[in-house]
Amino acid sequence: MRGVEDIGGGTSAIFTLENGFNVANGALGQGGLLFGRQAYLGLSNVSLGTVTAGRQYSSFVDYLSPFTAVSQWGGFITAHPDDIDNLGLTVRQNNTVKLASPTWKGFSANVLYGFGGVPGSMATNQVFSAGAGYNEGPLRIGIGYLSAYDPNISMWGAQPNAGGVTTNNIGSLGSATTPQKNPVVAGYASANREEVFGAGISYALGRASLGAVYTNTRFIGLGSDSGPNTLGYTGSAVFNTIELTTSWRSAQALSLSGSYSYTAMSGPNAMKAHYNQVNAGVHYYLSKRTDVYMVAAYQRAAGVDSFGQPAVASINGMTPSASKQQFVDAIGIAHKF
Repeated sequence: MRGVEDIGGGTSAIFTLENGFNVANGALGQGGLLFGRQAYLGLSNVSLGTVTAGRQYSSFVDYLSPFTAVSQWGGFITAHPDDIDNLGLTVRQNNTVKLASPTWKGFSANVLYGFGGVPGSMATNQVFSAGAGYNEGPLRIGIGYLSAYDPNISMWGAQPNAGGVTTNNIGSLGSATTPQKNPVVAGYASANREEVFGAGISYALGRASLGAVYTNTRFIGLGSDSGPNTLGYTGSAVFNTIELTTSWRSAQALSLSGSYSYTAMSGPNAMKAHYNQVNAGVHYYLSKRTDVYMVAAYQRAAGVDSFGQPAVASINGMTPSASKQQFVDAIGIAHKF
């Protein structure tokens, strides 16, 4: 739900309340929050830009996610393994203020600051993000940066069912009766800081488009008191990811899309892992706002994951595979409001 009210002088009051839920059973998403996807309000001026406050996406996501299969046509299963860089829109930030410039000849930028909410400590749980881009004609370019202190709390802990620093909010190794969760990254919950940089580019060629996005995700200061560290890690873990994507739409109603991503992890104790993922999508448009679709994702893993175990395939949003390979297929109908 979005609202805009003209208050004069080229300025409008705006708000967004966005709910997320499980389409299979109707249960609220984002840990049970009523408006867990986004909930913010602000002021927008045609000449000065926009200021918003509340629960919202980072500047990094604003400027990099549009280059991914996730945002263009594929949905969450086409995100990078366990959504390590959040371009799959898994995480939002609470208690944030965002300043966004107006668009000038295709150029725009914004910055976001998230208050940690810890009295006497400005750094604890704080989040900072910035992004900039160009979008004019067939060419689109974007860059983004995010820095989050205590990411186990400030990033993955930003929902009501999350725990404190003694809880791994990112995931778990699992047990004899419960599956593991987010093994690609959950072993690094003790990081003092998460830092992500990315850049993307896309170009439209008639009915076709080509794009690429690169991200560098770092979990710095492992072994801090920000989260559990059952394996005694120190140092840093680094993920480098490159994604290539393409789409083609016929003159009628058919759209064909595909993407490939490669993620390389270098972790503590000389740990290394590699993840290759291929995605494909077919959309048939019944109208401008309604389409039927099929999206498929295949991932293959190698090396040692964040839990120090043989890496298994872990497609975003799914229960991880018990092996190095995983395949997911989604078929449905979508209507855009």
